[in-house]
Parts: sequence; C-alpha cells; structure tokens
Amino acid sequence: MTDAAAPTPSLSLPAGFDVLAEDAEIAPAVVHALADVEQRLLAGLSSADELTNSAARHLAEAGGKRVRPLLTVLTSLLGDGPDASVRQAAAVMEMTHLATLYHDDVMDSAPVRRGAPAAHEIWGNSVAILTGDMILARASQQMATLGLEGTRVQSETFERLVLGQLHETVGPQDGEDPHRHYLQVIADKTGSLLAAAARLGAHFGGCAEQTVQMVEAYGEAVGVAFQLADDVIDLTADAGTSGKTPGTDLREGVPTLPVLLLREAAASGDEHAVQTLALVDGDLSSDDALAEAVAALGAHPAAQRSWQVARDWAEQAKQAVSGLPESTVKSALIAFADAVVDRES
Repeated sequence: MTDAAAPTPSLSLPAGFDVLAEDAEIAPAVVHALADVEQRLLAGLSSADELTNSAARHLAEAGGKRVRPLLTVLTSLLGDGPDASVRQAAAVMEMTHLATLYHDDVMDSAPVRRGAPAAHEIWGNSVAILTGDMILARASQQMATLGLEGTRVQSETFERLVLGQLHETVGPQDGEDPHRHYLQVIADKTGSLLAAAARLGAHFGGCAEQTVQMVEAYGEAVGVAFQLADDVIDLTADAGTSGKTPGTDLREGVPTLPVLLLREAAASGDEHAVQTLALVDGDLSSDDALAEAVAALGAHPAAQRSWQVARDWAEQAKQAVSGLPESTVKSALIAFADAVVDRES
C-alpha cells in the first residue's frame, strides 16, 4: 500500500461538506486521502476465499456516504494532515461501521441496504453474522498496527456499539426513563463511532489533546443529532429518494423519539395523542394502516418536538468546536452539523 493514491477527478461529499471543495489547498489533500482510504478499505475486506470475499465486500461496493472516514481525514487537517496512519484509521472506522450494518440488518430483518439486497438476503443469517464478525476482526488487526491509543479507542467504541444494540434489544428496565434510555442507546450505537472517527483523525494528525477532545465531543453530538433526525425522516421520507418505506420503524416496533414523546403526551391526558397512539399501537401489517399511523404521528406535535431535540444536539455539536480557530475545517464541521438536521433522507 502506497501512502499516496492517484487523484480522483472530483470530490464527492455528503451534504454540509461542500465548503471543502471550494478550498484549493484542502480539496486535493482530501481527494487523495479518501481515494487511498477506499483502496485500504477494499483491500482490508478482500480474501482469497470466494465466499468471504464476495460477502465482505458486498456493502462496501454498494456505496455509502463514507462520513466516518471523512471525519477522520478532516479532523487530521486541524494538525499535520492525513498521513498513512490517519488514512489507515479512517479505513478501520468504515470497516467497523460496515460490520455493524451486517449485524443490524440480521437483527432487524432488513431486506435492503444501500439500494442492494442485505447480505442475509443473499447468503443467509449465519453467513451475514459471521461476515460482520470477520470484518470486525480485520478492523481490530489493522488498528493494532497503529499503537495503543488506536487500539484503546477501537475496543472501547466496539464495546459501546454492542452495549447500545443490547440495550435497544432489551429495552429500558423497570423505573428507567425511556426517553433517557433511548438517547443513551443512540449515543452508543451512532454517536460513539463518529466520536471515535473524529478523535482518531485529530490524534494521529498530531493535534493537541484539547483539540482531540473538542472534535470527539463534536462527533458524539452530531451522531445523536443524525439519528434523531432519522427518527422523524422515517415518518416523512420519500421511498424513491431514501430507499426506505415511511413508517418502517413504526411497523417494526422501534421506540423512536417521536413515539416516546407521543406516549408521554398521551400519559399526560392529551386526547389527540391518545387517538394517535391507538393507531401507532394497532395492527400495522397492512400498508393502509401503516400509512394512516405515519400520517397521524407526523402531524402530531411530537414529531416537531423531535426535530427540535435533534436541532438541539446539532447545536451542541457546533458548540463543541466553537473554540477551534477559524478555518475551512471548522466551517465544514459546523455546516455538517446543520445539514444532518436539514435533510429529507
């Protein structure tokens, strides 16, 4: 693996990161780094065994926004930039993310991921689970080559990912606040990996510890904001744009924030909430019943309150990096925090 990859013709970025493409100094560095990360990612997933190779590369080749490796590359630019260690850490972050998707899709019985059949739909649950395990093992091996700090962050993040999934599966315990429980679940399942991606970029980029902590806090908060926005988008998404049928979470019984807030409103005596909750808790097996429940919940104030909670977390992310010196990188981080709560899919 060489440290430099061939330049790509353009810089394709998730919403909110457009400012990077306008910086003539930063854009080439990001282009080259992300191209190399992609090579490292696919190489890390490759295997001489035909089944393992096809299954492990399946989701990576299906696409994805690559937000986590982009964050790692971006935060490294607050220091010395994306050297080989930064790019390797970025690839490991995406590998870890991919592994969780294999497991999540089995647990959720999700038929489609990134516009392609989910791995378990092609190879079955056992192969999909084992493929996710194999990818995590590869990710850990590659992070171990980068030293103790990388290994520590990787292992602690993996623990949080598992705990988040476990706590989501079993639900809140007796006496536990469901709202607080849910926020902790998404902080663990989504925020932790974005926090790790941002931290490792700054760490391997040679930034001061204060900067490392700033971007780590940013990653955690922006991850929570992203997932909270997804909760509401599940009620409003256009299936043709997002690839996800509106109300999927409702049909699967996932206790997202709009539903939790609706239950709180119903418990307080809000008759509108009681009527809406009856639809949400009803038989949603038919498309008509699901559409009615989605429309009712989307029109209830609980949905708008959920958007506000998501925006509050996005603001928290922006505040986390407010102490950074003014730069293109800081502008991109702030713009991305706004973008995650201003999207339709």
